[in-house]
Amino acid sequence: MATEVLTCGEGREKTEISKRHAEAWFAARKAGTPIPVGTANPPLRPSRPAKPELLDPRDVPRRRPGSPQGRIALLHAVAHIELNAVDLHWDIIARFGHIPMPIGFYDDWVKSAAEESKHFNLICDCLEALGSFYGDLPAHAGMWKAAEDTAEDFMGRLAVVPMVLEARGLDVTPGMIEIFRKAKADDAVAALEVIYSEEVGHVAFGSKWFHFMCGRENLDPKDVFHDLVRRYFHGALKPPFNEEKRAEAGIPPDFYWPLTETGSVTDE
Repeated sequence: MATEVLTCGEGREKTEISKRHAEAWFAARKAGTPIPVGTANPPLRPSRPAKPELLDPRDVPRRRPGSPQGRIALLHAVAHIELNAVDLHWDIIARFGHIPMPIGFYDDWVKSAAEESKHFNLICDCLEALGSFYGDLPAHAGMWKAAEDTAEDFMGRLAVVPMVLEARGLDVTPGMIEIFRKAKADDAVAALEVIYSEEVGHVAFGSKWFHFMCGRENLDPKDVFHDLVRRYFHGALKPPFNEEKRAEAGIPPDFYWPLTETGSVTDE
């Protein structure tokens, strides 16, 4: 099921398959007849539509977010992130099925994948209402790099994807919401508020299962997190941080502040 999502290229179709499989998973769980968890051979990279053109991050055009074209570009970037997130959540299921995990692990990532599918479609609806669409602009080619780098490291995947990349979304989304609020773009504000509220849960799932694995191996979570992020994440983490939402998701400041350029926990 996970691999079927990963090997579908078109965004709307991919998210439809994702939602359908999530509904089947939870219906079976509710009926007390859970779908068996097997193993899979997922592609190293998921299938993607012909558009958008994927560029090196340095080559993606920058637009002023306050302008109409800048707001379209911002929504397009969010849609690209959400589509990658759909694949990331199914990929962790398909790629690491050989590692014995409680069934709640699968509940969490199937739920997350279904929510990311909803997020992608909400943002696509906003783009289309503005006369644009996903694929109309170039996009960031580096989005999948963290997945490739951690393809053989389960704990590395948990550390870098939900606890670093998705946690970054908690930092920047309030500012994006404010941009669209000032523009009186109510649909975009509503979509981003849904994303913001649900992303806290995705980060929390990452933190929960990372700590679970550390407990299983009798490892110190903070030390392991620092080692893995330094190994797989290129560059320092950048403040400002949304410390309230990060704490709500189970990530305290002494996890991320030491990974900034200053490397010190602040009291601000």
